[in-house]
Amino acid sequence: MKLGDYLEKDLILPNLTSDSKSGVLMELISPVGKALSELDTDYAVRVLLDREKLGTTGIGDSIAIPHGKLENLEKVVVVVGRSPEGVDFEALDNRPCSIFFLVLAPEQIAGMHLRILAQISRVLKDKEFRERFMEAKDVEELWKLLQDV
Repeated sequence: MKLGDYLEKDLILPNLTSDSKSGVLMELISPVGKALSELDTDYAVRVLLDREKLGTTGIGDSIAIPHGKLENLEKVVVVVGRSPEGVDFEALDNRPCSIFFLVLAPEQIAGMHLRILAQISRVLKDKEFRERFMEAKDVEELWKLLQDV
């Protein structure tokens, strides 16, 4: 399975500007709402924030992988964001997060959701990949980097 198969270039946000967890989630969801008019973005943010209450998705090493399931979604959606300044996402290592991979999945596709989360985790464990991700100049460079993972 390649993560690149679940990505779309318009869902790569290289310059997140929000400085709060809820702000970042709203910013990440926004392009999905534009692409999928049936998506209630306010509801999606509530689902993600409810998931965060169970335990942070800020896993450390500047990484957060917020995720949630939505019943009216037809396919898995992955949004990639980067915050040059970093955001307090209540990460396990108490450091700001700069790398965000948001995963939204249909309620009925649990197995695929878990495989994608596992693939993201594997890719982001590589320090060199994280450095290249943060050094990429723009959407185009991020897109090329993410196509092979």
